[in-house]
Amino acid sequence: MVELDRTKKLRGSADRDLVALGIATAAIILFVATGGRVLPAAINAVFAGGAAPDALLVNALLLNVVLIIFGWRRYRELKVEINDRRTAEELARELSETDPLTGCLNRRSMARITNELRGEARAKGLAVVYCMIDLDNFKQINDMNGHTAGDSALVELARRIDCVLPNEASLARIGGDEFAFVMAFDPNQTERVDDLAIRLYEAMATPFVLEQVTVDATLSMGLASDHSKHGFDPKLHSSDVLMQRADIAMYQAKKEGKNRYFWFEPSMESELRFRNELEMGIRSGLHKGEFVPYYEQQVDVESGELVGFEMLARWISPSFGSINPEIFIPIAEEIGVIAELSDRLIESALDDAGDWDEAITLSINISPVQLRDPWFAQKLLKMLVKHNFPPHRLEIEITESCLHDNVDMVRGIITSLRNQGVQISLDDFGTGYSSLEQLRSLPFDRLKIDRSFVSELSSPEAKSPIVDAIVYLGRGLDLPMTVEGIEDEAILGQLKQMGKLKGQGYLYGRPESGAEVRKRLAANGKLAAAGEGRKGPQRSTDSGEAQALSQRVS
Repeated sequence: MVELDRTKKLRGSADRDLVALGIATAAIILFVATGGRVLPAAINAVFAGGAAPDALLVNALLLNVVLIIFGWRRYRELKVEINDRRTAEELARELSETDPLTGCLNRRSMARITNELRGEARAKGLAVVYCMIDLDNFKQINDMNGHTAGDSALVELARRIDCVLPNEASLARIGGDEFAFVMAFDPNQTERVDDLAIRLYEAMATPFVLEQVTVDATLSMGLASDHSKHGFDPKLHSSDVLMQRADIAMYQAKKEGKNRYFWFEPSMESELRFRNELEMGIRSGLHKGEFVPYYEQQVDVESGELVGFEMLARWISPSFGSINPEIFIPIAEEIGVIAELSDRLIESALDDAGDWDEAITLSINISPVQLRDPWFAQKLLKMLVKHNFPPHRLEIEITESCLHDNVDMVRGIITSLRNQGVQISLDDFGTGYSSLEQLRSLPFDRLKIDRSFVSELSSPEAKSPIVDAIVYLGRGLDLPMTVEGIEDEAILGQLKQMGKLKGQGYLYGRPESGAEVRKRLAANGKLAAAGEGRKGPQRSTDSGEAQALSQRVS
């Protein structure tokens, strides 16, 4: 903005100097006219004794001389100011079209260049490829090493990309850690673009050596062309559409694990549009109460007695129907609403479970995102107090992946909950990366064997060394165990031979709503105080425990 203001001032000054130059030109013309009369008369007066020249003409001549000198000086100053103006305009243009950090083009100029290139390429029978590039885990580089290191990493990234790209390619920084390049190519030789992408990954193989730190960096890239196998794509009416398709392909690369590239395909756009609809549906469904808890039975494997329920999230959407938790839970985590979603489900589950028999437990799954909240334990304990729910009847399940984000914080949360009587279970044991040291040092109350191992026991002759090893390990650590995925009698028969276990699976029934669970428990006489609700006399001990918890929390 400063340079633009300066340019405007110089332009106004130059306009005024053009007037001065016009005055000087007129003075020269008058000097020639008056000098033609004054000088001969003056010479005649000096050398021949003639009459003196006219005084008015002499004064006009002298004035013309002054004006010529003034005009000449202003003309020289004008040339300097014009040069300054051109320099300032060039700088302003450069600032408006380039990124000040990396020296690459910026988003605005990239759009113009892409449109121009597409017109030139189409006239020559060439295609145009637009590539979006994103530096993986850039936020982590910034958070761990500071923004100065992050800026240095972006500069180094731009340098490496520019070294690989051909001269005819245009490179731009679109924003943040996103870059893009565009170039023309022969539509019959798309493999040349693939070779270029591979060379870009090879250029990233060497770590970034910054001022005070060395970091490893990877790229996710998306490619989109204005040609398909049928020729020029008429749907690409502007560079914005081409850029959007490249961005969708890059998102696909991120989704598939990063450090890779994809060409745009129409199915990606449909999938992304559906995902966006799911995101909006999740936010809307939270406020409309579309997320409800369902419950899966947990049974003593030896006796077959019902001992508890695991709460499972269900989304009953008027628009999408019943959505699998494996679909909406990761999205809820990514868009930052998993904590609110989980809190509402836990509140509903505690309300439902308050009417169950005091011997029946409630298990709930905790997201890794929730365990990043240092106040999670206090929030959960306040829910127990609010619903007058005994802590010893609650069991929270955490996965092994939670242990790697911040093991010290997780340890503190687990310890706080266990001190109040809440049971802690390590879910999906064997599928993650927990070590024996973590099992020894972290205060778990139970191990949960993943269904993927249990499925190996689907025939009477089958054996699962992994299940045997986990059961043996659990006994050695004096940890009770829960087995998931009991689907048939063959699996159940083998598990009964392994000692005391708690099991769950479709053999015992599908997950049920709160109302269906209540009917099941009522039929078996397992509602609190024979169905009188949470005010019955059998709840007196539990209420006293909840009151003690309330005093400790407050």
